Amino acid sequence: SEVAVSWRPSAEFAGNVYRGEGIVPACPEDVWECIKPVAGGLRTKWDQNVKDFEVVEAVSDTVSVCRTTTPSAFMRIISPREFVDVVLMKQYEDGTMLSAATNVEHPRCPPQPNFVRGFNYPCGCFSIPLPGEPDRTLLLTFFQTDLGGYLPQTVVDSFFPASIAGFYSNLTKAVKALKA
Repeated sequence: SEVAVSWRPSAEFAGNVYRGEGIVPACPEDVWECIKPVAGGLRTKWDQNVKDFEVVEAVSDTVSVCRTTTPSAFMRIISPREFVDVVLMKQYEDGTMLSAATNVEHPRCPPQPNFVRGFNYPCGCFSIPLPGEPDRTLLLTFFQTDLGGYLPQTVVDSFFPASIAGFYSNLTKAVKALKA
């Protein structure tokens, strides 16, 4: 599947905000089933950038504090990371489903050894129904991630666009497997 990735300097930190946009050949509910940020969800199975996902505290039905860990990446140039975020999930009347997150500190989640603490600035995924096309979903993603550590910005800039394209490709495979 094709995905368009664009970026511009972030107003939040000294990196970029990345925008991904692509059509996923599945209904919005199946796309959401694959991407929703819940403990025991499918994301750890198909997203190569998510090793583990846990809910640290459920604040409400739609808001939680979560810890996500990532494996090493980019031929091990990028060490494993951990992110602690407050996450909001919302469904709109038109069927759009949103997952939005930003970094937060939590007393039950201090930095762990063997991980570099990264920080997600306001980011999210919008799973948007396409009118008249029930088996296709517009997926908009926004990533504003400070990977932390001592990575040169050039390494980060070369990693993110390919990583986002891989996210869409792997998601497409995951929704096809969900229907099989």
